[in-house]
Amino acid sequence: LCSFLGLLYQEYRDKSTREEIETRRLQDSQTDPEETSPSEETPSEAEPTSTIENKAPPQINLLRNSNSRFNLWQDLPEVQSSGILSILQPDEIKLQEAMFELVTSEASYYKSLNLLVSHFMENERLKKILHQSEAHILFSNVLDVMAVSERFLLDLEQRVEENIVISDVCDIVYQHTVNHFSVYITYVSNQTYQERAYKQLLQDKPAFREVISQLELDPKCKGLSFSSFLILPFQRITRLKLLVQNILKKVEEKSDRESTALDAHKELETVVKACNEGVRKMSRTEQMISIQKKLEFKIKSVPIISHSRWLLKQGELQQMNGPKTSRTLRTKKLFREIYLFLFNDLLVICRQIPGDKYQVFDSAPRGLLRVEELEDQGQSLANVFILRLLENADDREASYMLKASSQSEMKRWMISLAPNRRTKFVSFTSRLVDCPQIQCVHPYVAQQPDELSLELADVLNILDKTDDGWIFGERLHDQERGWFPSSMGEEILNPKIRAQNLKECFRVHKSDDSQRRKLGSRNRQ
Repeated sequence: LCSFLGLLYQEYRDKSTREEIETRRLQDSQTDPEETSPSEETPSEAEPTSTIENKAPPQINLLRNSNSRFNLWQDLPEVQSSGILSILQPDEIKLQEAMFELVTSEASYYKSLNLLVSHFMENERLKKILHQSEAHILFSNVLDVMAVSERFLLDLEQRVEENIVISDVCDIVYQHTVNHFSVYITYVSNQTYQERAYKQLLQDKPAFREVISQLELDPKCKGLSFSSFLILPFQRITRLKLLVQNILKKVEEKSDRESTALDAHKELETVVKACNEGVRKMSRTEQMISIQKKLEFKIKSVPIISHSRWLLKQGELQQMNGPKTSRTLRTKKLFREIYLFLFNDLLVICRQIPGDKYQVFDSAPRGLLRVEELEDQGQSLANVFILRLLENADDREASYMLKASSQSEMKRWMISLAPNRRTKFVSFTSRLVDCPQIQCVHPYVAQQPDELSLELADVLNILDKTDDGWIFGERLHDQERGWFPSSMGEEILNPKIRAQNLKECFRVHKSDDSQRRKLGSRNRQ
């Protein structure tokens, strides 16, 4: 076996996603996607094929051996010389590559973690600058994360060493996820404090800033920033789930290997969700306290802070004064500014008052909100919609005619206020044969709570779009929804590729739990 330790995980992951994007572009441009070759169909985290430098079978040791480089399982000398490639079915070769990719990418990830610890965390100058509590917030439990990765990698290596044809890796993923991967939840939940501490240290301690800059310039770091090393664990646990999904798409249906892959995927999904919740919980609590301080109630006070409440959207809209008949009047004086705070279970309607405060004059449970788009009434009434509170603060029905600053802002408010309202295109969960899709070609970091952060090569169903360049999408691999700029992606035009993406998605998320448990328990005995 080989080592991919020539690449740090950040580089490895970037190459992988870029290849995935190019593969889909190629497939999308073909009239018949069934004609694609095996290499085109398999997104790989590996680097391009390189010449094998050492013809003798290298020792299996992804942790230490960093000389030889292969990018595919079928390029290994043992595999090449065994004649196995002429015996195995093409689908089995694809599956071998998907399992091999999970192993080699873990080796690359372990290398990057090791660099974070040895090059940054254990640097003597840095240790002298940082107080013990600062170092703890900055590096959290990264030593535990690295130990877990090492143990996981050793088990994966042992499995690959048993036979040139890899029997399975998802059983190992399952065991490690259940027994060891909780360290990821601890690390990722600390992310909000970690980011804040890092910014604060850069600002307050010139010596810290200087040492970090010098360490980043070391050739070992290959031009990568310190912060790119800090976010590795969260990126890896998410990527691991996608690698298991890739295996799951290639195993035989209703087989033991499918059952094991489903079990591993389910456990990884639980860990990823717990990581996401950990990050959100930390930032949400602080945000709710901040909002509570800004609100003054003109009506009966509503307690804002609650463990089960968080902000979905906030912002200014123009409220139209007077009865609906005054729609015919084309004057901007009809509108006055109001400010909305929309939580997952509550809407609070305010007017901004001096001193960065907001006076609350109405509220309603989110479940009792209805929205209705106004037909285009000319320029002054463009982007206007009606918000109905079925039961407001006075226990009566109330209506507000609201004007947004743009079409996208209007649609974003309407979808946030009434999430069950039908979108322009139907969600994939309705199991429609076709739906517009887009693949992400530029990463995007959400700027608002109703936006969706995107990673390279994410594939999403388009649920709605606006004329001013925004898309409301649902990501296939985790069903997360949100808005993002349309310039971040490329639409997938080939209906066969869209259908294939949906089919794979249904397979990954199928909920035949009884069959899964039955096969899973048999497989682990």
